[in-house]
Amino acid sequence: MTAYRSVIEAQQCILSHVSMMPPEEVALHDSLGRVLAGDVTANRNHPPYDVSAMDGYAVRFADIARTPAKLTVVDDIRAGQMPAIKVLQGRAARIMTGAPVPQGADTVVRVEDSEQDGNDVSILVSPASGANIRPLGENLKNGEVVLSKGTEITPGVLAILAMVKQKQVSVFAKPSVAILSTGDELEGLDEPIDENKIPDANSHALYAQCKALGIEPTLLGIAHDNPIELRAKLAEGLKYDVLLASGGVSVGHHDFVRPTLDALGIHMHFWRVAMRPGHPLAFGTSENGAAVFGLPGNPVSGMVCFEQFVAPALRSMMGHEKLFRRTVQARLSHDLKDRAGRMHFVRVTLSRDGDGYIATSTGTQGSGVLMSMAVAEGFAVVAAESEGLAAGDTVTVQLLQGMDFQQDTDI
Repeated sequence: MTAYRSVIEAQQCILSHVSMMPPEEVALHDSLGRVLAGDVTANRNHPPYDVSAMDGYAVRFADIARTPAKLTVVDDIRAGQMPAIKVLQGRAARIMTGAPVPQGADTVVRVEDSEQDGNDVSILVSPASGANIRPLGENLKNGEVVLSKGTEITPGVLAILAMVKQKQVSVFAKPSVAILSTGDELEGLDEPIDENKIPDANSHALYAQCKALGIEPTLLGIAHDNPIELRAKLAEGLKYDVLLASGGVSVGHHDFVRPTLDALGIHMHFWRVAMRPGHPLAFGTSENGAAVFGLPGNPVSGMVCFEQFVAPALRSMMGHEKLFRRTVQARLSHDLKDRAGRMHFVRVTLSRDGDGYIATSTGTQGSGVLMSMAVAEGFAVVAAESEGLAAGDTVTVQLLQGMDFQQDTDI
């Protein structure tokens, strides 16, 4: 087992040991945010014929090349109605947006560039030949691939799927995730208040982070510092694609998670990452391919580790190409003391002025100060070799709000 000394190395190791989930079929309206597991082809031309892009008059360009030009109106065409009359020399057809262009016509004149007088219309301004017409197949061409495998389904993509009549959509499945907290000191959400215990926030923070990615995890509760109970809980968690176990991954005399995982046959790829908070992170895999994360017991550390390591792994398993939180550049509003040796993820809020983003620390940055995560809008990433930054220095900030991700880590 290797002790990794950088965040990037640990990320690369994890991503090399997780696999994309198999495809599954979901209803169109359940596919938002998922990733296409195959190419999608058009089953028709759209539009199915040349259509008008404006309300106006369908004409022969030769008749209006010089304006003003007076034409006789011979038809009135609405969207969804097929033209009844061919447009001949000296003739025009009134036409609505989205209506099919009649035979003989090759240009549409906007209604505001014309004046109608009874059955005649005067064209006051001549557009270019072919103007204001959307050609057959401009949006979709029958038989062509319109969406590629690996495309994330956004509202716009979902609209295309509806246009090609994909009532069922093939997407990569979501991994099953189990969450387990460990430690005698923890108090469950449904347990009576015990002033000598610590409420288990870890499970619920990790649950929320999974939900934000579109995954419904399973909470396994709390495993006490008892090797038999812990083994049973961990064994249950290994039935899932991913197990998130928080606490007990350090090297203390009563930290049983890592030795118990060893006994369960888990191959541990690394433990300890050169980062703050979140140094005591462990990662391994089971014989059946389950990914096992041993997360720190401090809730802030666990949440930071989730964003850096678990979220990219889960998104990779769901077929996403953009795995990492989007970053922006910001100026520090104050000095930031630090010590070299570990990459530091400082919880910050963001504001803007005319020169861009400004990052401000949320306050005390202790790994047990959960309020620093509750109000954070991002992580200011301080390089491992840095010994501090000054007010006005530029820093990379990972954004925590929403579902904005990018392909590269950029840290």
